Amino acid sequence: MTNMKPAALILQAHGTNRDFDVAEALTLTGAEPVFAPLNELRAGKKNFSDYQMLVVPGGFSYADALGAGKLLALDLNSYFADQINLFVQAGKPVVGICNGFQALVKSGILPGNGESSSAVTLTFNGQGHFECRWVDLAPLSQTCLWTKALAENITCPIAHGEGNFQAVSHSLLNVLSQNDQIALAYIRPDGSPASGEYPANPNGSLLDIAGICNPAGNVLGLMPHPENHIHAWQHPRHTRGEQGNSGLALFKNGVNYAKSL
Repeated sequence: MTNMKPAALILQAHGTNRDFDVAEALTLTGAEPVFAPLNELRAGKKNFSDYQMLVVPGGFSYADALGAGKLLALDLNSYFADQINLFVQAGKPVVGICNGFQALVKSGILPGNGESSSAVTLTFNGQGHFECRWVDLAPLSQTCLWTKALAENITCPIAHGEGNFQAVSHSLLNVLSQNDQIALAYIRPDGSPASGEYPANPNGSLLDIAGICNPAGNVLGLMPHPENHIHAWQHPRHTRGEQGNSGLALFKNGVNYAKSL
């Protein structure tokens, strides 16, 4: 393993608003974050191949004018499909958070089983309204390099109106489960399964899915925001002495893997 800091490319589109949050998480875990507006990438001022990590951060890209993540996904497919595919095939860590997860799904990068981009989707929350609050997550996948061997559950915020993970068939859900691609699941505060019940499952996602990875495990997409719980003082009950269940360990996994490449 090299001691050099891996360079993490953070994509920026109009409306991205969690880019500095994820940059701080990467800095704390030993990476070198580099911001890249999409127009700089299109102009060739920055190249995907020069980086060891790729982050598609949260935010309301293009104001979600045509639906969550759709225009960002169109940009990814129209201008960067070949470069991103090479990045993924090289086994480099990739993470898409919230709107970034939606873009990875709608561009067909996830779930990555050779399925079309319409095989899974993130649609309107089951309760019919925007959800902005803290949730609890269980890291499940040992295939996913981001969640592998995480010892603690994660407590972090959500902020989305379209985070309801749905699939075209139960057989596809079975494939995701059998391939160990269900990376993160919503749980109750006591650690028991959400079992599809609101509010522990905040959006109605099938199998309580909060995040999935590709079959190789290097690409993770998730709706919650672990980058907004990386300091003890960010815990919602820190003034009462509660701490732990930080999202920082997830980023540490990704950075450590990038260092090993």
